[in-house]
Amino acid sequence: MKVAVATLAQDPPPTALDEVVAQLEDAYIEKGTPLFMRTVLALFAGGFATFALLYCVQPMMPVLSREFSINAAQSSLILSVSTAMLAFGLLITGPVSDRLGRKPVMVAALFCAAASTIASGLMPTWEGILLMRALVGLSLSGLAAVAMTYLSEEIHPQHLGLAMGLYIAGNAIGGMSGRLIIGVLIDFVSWHIAMLIIGALALIAATLFWKLLPESRNFRASSLKPRSLVNGFVMHFKDAGLPWLFLEAFLLMGAFVTLFNYIGYRLLADPYDLSQAVVGLLSVVYLSGIYSSAKIGALADRLGRRRVLWATIVLMLAGIALTLFTPLWLVFLGMLMFTFGFFGAHSVASSWIGRRARKARGQASSLYLFSYYAGSSIAGTAGGFFWHYAGWNGIGGFIVALLLVALLVALKLAKLPPLKHA
Repeated sequence: MKVAVATLAQDPPPTALDEVVAQLEDAYIEKGTPLFMRTVLALFAGGFATFALLYCVQPMMPVLSREFSINAAQSSLILSVSTAMLAFGLLITGPVSDRLGRKPVMVAALFCAAASTIASGLMPTWEGILLMRALVGLSLSGLAAVAMTYLSEEIHPQHLGLAMGLYIAGNAIGGMSGRLIIGVLIDFVSWHIAMLIIGALALIAATLFWKLLPESRNFRASSLKPRSLVNGFVMHFKDAGLPWLFLEAFLLMGAFVTLFNYIGYRLLADPYDLSQAVVGLLSVVYLSGIYSSAKIGALADRLGRRRVLWATIVLMLAGIALTLFTPLWLVFLGMLMFTFGFFGAHSVASSWIGRRARKARGQASSLYLFSYYAGSSIAGTAGGFFWHYAGWNGIGGFIVALLLVALLVALKLAKLPPLKHA
């Protein structure tokens, strides 16, 4: 009896609070578990399909300019109309996922985007192509708005930076593969067939995503009432950091898309005269983004996001400066550094959203990505005017201006008083 009493004195029975804490810890997906691997692989496939479908059209812009007798700024609409509709859709699909659930919205989005891409390859007119590309962007908003929120809810906070970085690595591989596949194929087949191929690959990725992604365990449905949406909007914009992160997304993505929208026009002309296939192969610079998104995301988990974000933007500035020189190897090195910095910065900023937004996270992610793709649409098309009037020097100056403002925003964020989980 004395032994039993002594044992009870040393190891008191768990309280109700202890059990609740244990259940909350178990609800998160931990690094190194099978569920973590399934989640990462599924979101990797989803990110791959999203960026492949969205940006596969960039290398074909010069081809479309010739086929439809349009200039570079008009040709850029094949991407800008998608990103504009994606930005619009983000305002809807994020709150819808707060009500209906994360996985159903993401699965439907991927399958609809793949089907619209296949349809775009069958369109004979420029107007028809733009209509299908608008549907691609609207569909993809369902995954882009929800993926970051899903990770923020399901992954243990200690591993969120790594998981977000791996998801963004899927974005980088998708962006690279879409550009690479299309860039090489259109030297050998029509752009119609190239689009059908990329659409079929996206269907495979959507199926993998559907089968692999675990069901949400921490999702709690919220109201779709307009008052709730307005309250969430006001709450996010009253936060000391979230509006600056939204602006950062606009600036970073605007700079990134501008470079890749018009670098093909430069490299196809004198003094380079590269073939379309070789220009497409230069998309291998995305490999640096695959590495940096995961590596810098994990680094931000250890050192803090405010210490890492500004450094990645400085690297982007150094990269764009190198592209202003003539030697091709310097241009390529600049693209490599620029891409490395961009995906690292996006990994840090996007994971920061999930940490600062304590409520209505789906809406917070939607606002971040709305700004992100609005930057892609607005700056990506505006860059065409700089190209026409000042060539690559005009593009470089435009991107430097965007990044200098982004650097000031990052320094502003670094000075904010820290929150408990930010």
